[in-house]
Amino acid sequence: MSDTSVRGRRLAWRTVIGKIPRSVAGQVFLFQVALVVLLVLCAVLALVLQSKRDTTAEARHRSIAVAQTFAHSPGLLQALRSPEPSRILQPLTEAGRKSAGVDFIVVMDTHGIRYTHPLPGKIGQRFVGTIEPSLAGKVYTESVHGPLGHEVQATVPVDDARGRVVALVSAGLKVKNVTSELDRQLPIILAAGAGALVVSTGGTALVGRRLRRQTHSLAPDEMSRMYQHHDTVLHSVREGVLIIGADGRLLLVNDEARRLLELPADAEGREVRELPDLDPATTELLVSGRPASDELHFAKGRLLAVNQRPTDRAGGPGGTVVTLRDSTELQAVSGRAETARERLELLYDAGLCIGSTLDVMRTADELARVAVPRFADFITVDLADAVLHGEEPAPTATDMRRVAVSGIQDDHPLYEQGRLIDFLPSTPQARSYGAGRSELVTDLAGAEGWRAQDPERTRRILDFGIHSLIAAPIRARGVVLGMANFWRSKRDPFDADELSLAEELVARAAVSIDNARRYTREHTLAVTLQRSLLPRALPEQSALDVGYRYLPAQSGVSGDWFDVIPLPGGRVALVVGDVVGHGLHAAATMGRLRTAVHNFSTLDLPPDELLQHLDDLVGRIDQDEACPETAGQIVGATCLYAIYDPVTRRCVMARAGHPAPALVHPDGTVTFPELPAGPPLGLGGLPFRTAEMELAEGSQLVLYTDGLIEDRTRDLDEGMEMLRRALAGHPGRSPEESCRAVLEQLLPERPGDDVALLVARTRALPADRVADWDVPRDPAAVSGMRGAVSAKLAEWGLAELGFGMELVLSELITNAIRYSSDPIRVRLIHDRTLICEVADGSSTSPHLRYAATTDEGGRGLFLVSQLSERWGTRYTPHGKVIWAELAVPDLGALLDD
Repeated sequence: MSDTSVRGRRLAWRTVIGKIPRSVAGQVFLFQVALVVLLVLCAVLALVLQSKRDTTAEARHRSIAVAQTFAHSPGLLQALRSPEPSRILQPLTEAGRKSAGVDFIVVMDTHGIRYTHPLPGKIGQRFVGTIEPSLAGKVYTESVHGPLGHEVQATVPVDDARGRVVALVSAGLKVKNVTSELDRQLPIILAAGAGALVVSTGGTALVGRRLRRQTHSLAPDEMSRMYQHHDTVLHSVREGVLIIGADGRLLLVNDEARRLLELPADAEGREVRELPDLDPATTELLVSGRPASDELHFAKGRLLAVNQRPTDRAGGPGGTVVTLRDSTELQAVSGRAETARERLELLYDAGLCIGSTLDVMRTADELARVAVPRFADFITVDLADAVLHGEEPAPTATDMRRVAVSGIQDDHPLYEQGRLIDFLPSTPQARSYGAGRSELVTDLAGAEGWRAQDPERTRRILDFGIHSLIAAPIRARGVVLGMANFWRSKRDPFDADELSLAEELVARAAVSIDNARRYTREHTLAVTLQRSLLPRALPEQSALDVGYRYLPAQSGVSGDWFDVIPLPGGRVALVVGDVVGHGLHAAATMGRLRTAVHNFSTLDLPPDELLQHLDDLVGRIDQDEACPETAGQIVGATCLYAIYDPVTRRCVMARAGHPAPALVHPDGTVTFPELPAGPPLGLGGLPFRTAEMELAEGSQLVLYTDGLIEDRTRDLDEGMEMLRRALAGHPGRSPEESCRAVLEQLLPERPGDDVALLVARTRALPADRVADWDVPRDPAAVSGMRGAVSAKLAEWGLAELGFGMELVLSELITNAIRYSSDPIRVRLIHDRTLICEVADGSSTSPHLRYAATTDEGGRGLFLVSQLSERWGTRYTPHGKVIWAELAVPDLGALLDD
């Protein structure tokens, strides 16, 4: 049954091959026929395209000729000037259209309104086509979709005696009529092409017949092809080939097999067992005739991969065919490739794992974890102690801090993590650190310089089995930051190739460690700067009980700040601001803005005016920093400024792009006051508005930055609702407790943005500590005011301040009566200091000057400045207030009250 199937397959192949021209002449004949057919088809296609082009050109020329003939026909101008041009021209155009063999002749005015058309209903409508070129005096042809269908038309101008275009004439044909001409020509063209194809094929057949006669109908010669294949196998194939007969004789051997087995020249025809110096195992395989796949055999010092198959599977003669492949170098290359692959994987993993954070200690630990156990049995990382603080390292290997230790065992005798080490100059570590080059020590037992570092510990290291060391400097940007020491105990000592791998591994970690060091330095500088710019302690004042918190972001310092600023008259200003961005630039900008707020607050400006001045300052900062070096650092900031007066319990506030404050009422309810939303600082040109409200004593005013309520996981409304829930229901809670509760509920983890929180509980100054009087505009009233003030000071137990207060008050009231306008009012406030305020209706501010010895006046304000702790002027909507503060001697008693 097997022989029948083989004969069937052979017959099928012969049938298929018989259908294919086997001779060279037959193949050439088919090629020539195909070429002739292609040329004829191309010629027919060219004729069709040429005929189409000629027909279309003929249609255009005919349209142009008809249109020009009609445009220059006699009587056309007189017909156009007649009252009814269509009545005269329509019969003429129809007669001309039929006689000229075109589909339409249209006469139109210069606006494209038709006078004539084959379809009378289209007369008076706009012409379909382009008339601008013809209005310019040109003949214009085009293809359009008009009332008659797809048309080819030509439009020509009609000129009067003076050469002006007074009308247009268009003539043309429908495209289907043009195509019909081509359809009539196409059979002739195809018939000519078919005739050419027949003639060419006949000529090709004659040439092919003559070629077959000259070549004797020889196909690809089987004997020649077999010889070529045989020659290729013998001399060109880079794989040994042997054919062994059923009797064990070597029938065929190629050049590569002779070289691999070192066979003699007369090996063919000899029995395999008689071949000299052939390996017995290889000889046994060759004579056995069993199939083999990539069996490895040693022959003549080479490792050969042997494949053997029988030759009688397809009905051929008995025997075997053997292939030999030299895999000696392949095995060596495979070993080296595997080693290279493992090293590349190690470097790839190092690139992924090392430098995941900007922390020096963490980066060193990541290097240690990557190298053990894939490269070393133990690794220690030593960094200059200054590097851990972000500073530049020392030039020698002293004060080295061991920051990472990793190994395959935990009971090793190496120096422990955290130890400060001074390496001796004779050690590989010190030499490598000083020279900036790696040191390879293949035998630690013979390294006397290394053993001198710590004889007892080095003896324990050798007894533990550690025998080889690579000390690689951690070098980045030309600076050596420390050392990475690779140790081996269980594997072969390090070699030169592994030294380069260690250097590459450390080089990848060095950049990350240096980046972490530089970040540590910048972060330390920024934190130091920010801490120096933020308030270290709140000033003493009696109007508010204040608690505060400041939390830096994960990414470092930012531009959030807060302030509590005492103002004249016992008032207190509360400030919260936020500069966009992080880092030194934001912190420095925050310091500038905080200083500006302090300076502006000394002028006792209302909140809206202070924010306006701050807005101008931010605009100037942006202009000053508008240079390529500071591109992308344009300042963006928000601010909220509030002033609380404990005497009136009034709070005035304004904001510049900042979140509105929260107000906790004495009953525990929480509201967010309606505060006009001003633009962020730096935009300029937009006003700020204030809101004024009366706060009950014991109310808590909560100011914060957006980092408290905004987060990537929640929106602004959700954050404000969480803040409301955290504050509500606890009227008796202190500001410090409120700060703690808010942060615990809104920020359970370290925030992604800076957070500044300021909680201020209001106090009210008792009415018996405030006294005020209206002063008539009469110099005689000064003496009466002195008596009233002295009596009030005696009532408050401050009689010892009466003399100084009388002098101050006399000078301020006298100046108000003399130089200002009504109303004049005096207010005395007993707070931490004794405050005297004289208000009048004038906006003119007095100035301190130093009078000469011959001057009779000009010493009043000088006396005021000498007798008071502070004095100044603030403006009100109705005038100004001149105030002076005198120190209260018994401040401790006041605090006890």
